[in-house]
Amino acid sequence: MNRISDILARKGNKAISVLPETSVLDALKVMAENNIGSVVVMKDEKFKGIITERDYSRKVILKGKNSTDTKVSDIMIADFPHLKPSDTVEYCMELLTKNNIRYLPVFEENKLAGIISISDVVKQTVLVQKETIDHLDSYINSK
Repeated sequence: MNRISDILARKGNKAISVLPETSVLDALKVMAENNIGSVVVMKDEKFKGIITERDYSRKVILKGKNSTDTKVSDIMIADFPHLKPSDTVEYCMELLTKNNIRYLPVFEENKLAGIISISDVVKQTVLVQKETIDHLDSYINSK
């Protein structure tokens, strides 16, 4: 069965993080430098939330706030469904869809084990389907 641990093994579990008191502008610079759409908010090695480009556009720009004065803790999402490495990719997809979110933190024994994006789920699904097709093709051509 296709598990979240498979995605983490393929992509790694390194999550780029910032502190809660980081300005939104500085968090955006971190995202741009790393070519990512979100950063994890951590304090004392504890997960506090995630800030995304979507949060920035909806909670800063559209509300007329200042990117330099607004802290990531003011706009981050902190309440996420819990995902474990042993959970299935299908379950992760259900959570992402049901909650209308693009990123989910993965926890192992209450410690952040990585971040899964909708893009990671799609890539994993395509990879598994390709492996199945290759296996079937090999089986058919071996006769």
